[in-house]
Amino acid sequence: MTDAFRFGYLAMQPGPSRSEWLDRARFAEGSGFSTFQQSDHFDRAPMAPLLTLAAVAQVTSTIRVGTLVLDNDFRHPAMLAKEIATLDVLSGGRLELGLGAGWMIADYRTSGIPYDPPKVRLARLRESIEIVTSVLGSDGPVSLATERFRIEEMRSVPAPMQRPHPPLLLGGGGKRMLSIAGAHADIVSVNMMLAEGRIGPRALQRARPDATREKIEWVRAAAAHRIAVPPLHLICFWTAITDDPVDAAARKIAAANLATTPEELLKSPHCVMGPRSAVIDRLHRLRDEFGFSYFTFYDSDADAVLDIVKELAGT
Repeated sequence: MTDAFRFGYLAMQPGPSRSEWLDRARFAEGSGFSTFQQSDHFDRAPMAPLLTLAAVAQVTSTIRVGTLVLDNDFRHPAMLAKEIATLDVLSGGRLELGLGAGWMIADYRTSGIPYDPPKVRLARLRESIEIVTSVLGSDGPVSLATERFRIEEMRSVPAPMQRPHPPLLLGGGGKRMLSIAGAHADIVSVNMMLAEGRIGPRALQRARPDATREKIEWVRAAAAHRIAVPPLHLICFWTAITDDPVDAAARKIAAANLATTPEELLKSPHCVMGPRSAVIDRLHRLRDEFGFSYFTFYDSDADAVLDIVKELAGT
């Protein structure tokens, strides 16, 4: 059975007022997007994610709210469990918890938080996942000691509305991270390799179709013990509805100073460019050939893909 299309709306543009932010949420809800998403960065993200999603939840009723994704290094897992349970209640059970090991070097430089090697950050993430899911999924107190954390007789107060816990989205571009995601996530986001701490040459190389297929095999292998492979999610980093996709790709490359060519960028599953009919065909191929059914678009691209989202959502 093929999963139905779902679309996320990633709010990344700065907004000058409360009303503008809430209008964006209402727009996303009324346009067929399944999830209003917020990223988690100090300078790059326009708003703090959990506070923003709590506000969004109060002016919407059906759209889910999600983090894409929280940096695990920014919050102790005991506090994260409390915040997530609270937000799930305030949203009426509409929260998707996206959680990652952290990757953007600028965040760590800005905040002074140590940027540990990937092995250390991933180990810390695994421990946080264990604590957060244990606390949220238990009806009683939880005591748990890991290498880095210790909780004693901790209850989830409040209890989350979604049981055993809000859907957990994990993702990345490396084998270790995608193996964790395949083993534990409810949704797996297949991303570029961001070990450079930015979208550099290595990240772009690992955004190609062959690399994406390899990543999905890592997910499938890690999920072999499960009843089914979790739904696969993809961020559409480069989007344009255009009759000249080569020119559009060239402009995207120039704007972000990417070390690639238009032809290579257009091959990436993360690149969705072309006339409307071609973009619809591409989304179908990404689902049929790779298994992606959940796509996130940036808010800056929302108007361009609006009628496509409305047509495909839920099909």
